[in-house]
Amino acid sequence: MSSVATADFLVETQGLTKVYVTPATRVTVFEELSWKVPRGRLVAVIGPSGAGKSTLLHLLGGLDRPTRGSVVVDGTNVFNLGPLDLAGFRNRRIGFVFQFHHLLPEFTVLENAMMPGIIRGAPHQETEAAARQILERVGLGPRLTHKVGEISGGEQQRVAIARALAGGPQLLLADEPTGNLDQTTGESVFFMIRDLHEERGLTSILVTHNEKLAAQCDEIWEMGAGKLQNLNCS
Repeated sequence: MSSVATADFLVETQGLTKVYVTPATRVTVFEELSWKVPRGRLVAVIGPSGAGKSTLLHLLGGLDRPTRGSVVVDGTNVFNLGPLDLAGFRNRRIGFVFQFHHLLPEFTVLENAMMPGIIRGAPHQETEAAARQILERVGLGPRLTHKVGEISGGEQQRVAIARALAGGPQLLLADEPTGNLDQTTGESVFFMIRDLHEERGLTSILVTHNEKLAAQCDEIWEMGAGKLQNLNCS
C-alpha cells in the first residue's frame, strides 16, 4: 500500500524517527520529523557533525530504515516496499553521491558509470550510450577507458555524479559531495551539480558543511537538536 504525495512535493516525511539502541545506551537522532521537499528544488541541509544529516539522507534514499514514520517519494511509501522492490526503486528513481565516491577501482570510468544500468538489467547499448553522454557532459570524455586510480580526486567525484545520473533519476541525494576536495575543485563540483540539477529537472537534497555553497541553493535547512529549521523560508 502506498501513500499519495501532494503533487507539488516530490519528497515527504511523516513522523520520521530514528533511534539507535545498544546494550549500554539509547540515542535518538531525531523524532517525529515531518518535512516536505518541493519538486524541482535544490535544497541544502546544514548543521553540526552528529546532528543526523547523513542519517536523514540515508532514510530518504531507503538505505536505512526508520524506527518509525514514513518516507514518500513521488507517491511511493518506500518502506512499504519489499527488499527487492525497494532496491529496484532506488536504482530507477534515486541517484546518490557521497563524500567518498565509492567507485570500483577494477573497472574503467565508463564501466563505473554504467554500473546502475548493468545492475538493473537494462540493454547494454542503451546503458553505455547514457553513461557516455553524461560522462562527456561532466568533461570526462577523454577518460572513459581510464581506471579510477588513473584520474584525480575531482575527476573521480565527477564519475560518481555521472554514475548517479546516468539512469535518469528524479531525486538526487548528495552527502558532502565536496567535503573531500580542495576549495577550488569543490566549488567546481558543486556548480556542476547545480547545473545538472537544472538541466535534468531534478529534485536535489545536498548535505554540506559549506555554508557558502549552501547559500547558492534554493532552500537552506538547518538540522540541530533533532529538528529541521528553514533558514530562508523561500
